[in-house]
Amino acid sequence: MPFTDGMVAAVPTTKKEEYLSHARKMAAVFKEHGALKISENWGEDVPDGKLTDFKRAVQATPDETVVLGWITWADKAARDAGWEKIMQDPRMKDTKMPFDGKRMIYAGFANLMEM
Repeated sequence: MPFTDGMVAAVPTTKKEEYLSHARKMAAVFKEHGALKISENWGEDVPDGKLTDFKRAVQATPDETVVLGWITWADKAARDAGWEKIMQDPRMKDTKMPFDGKRMIYAGFANLMEM
């Protein structure tokens, strides 16, 4: 059963191209280590909620855009093995995220359904 890693982050709006460049570099590393599909999405219609919302979840400021990304793996075993290799990959050492990683939310999810 496929397994998905998901993340939400607040990226300075002026760093959109820098973020995209970073995402492309990271996607190559992830694909090399077993990821099947990588998707990065720039928030364009991210409404304010009454109780909670994406902006509050990552403490986005007015000059930041919420980004949603996910990585699809064949299964959790492939994801766990892939992450182990990714964390040892020398390209990860020199990686500087163009956003505040402390406000990023990420988690792994077992897929319930795909259509």
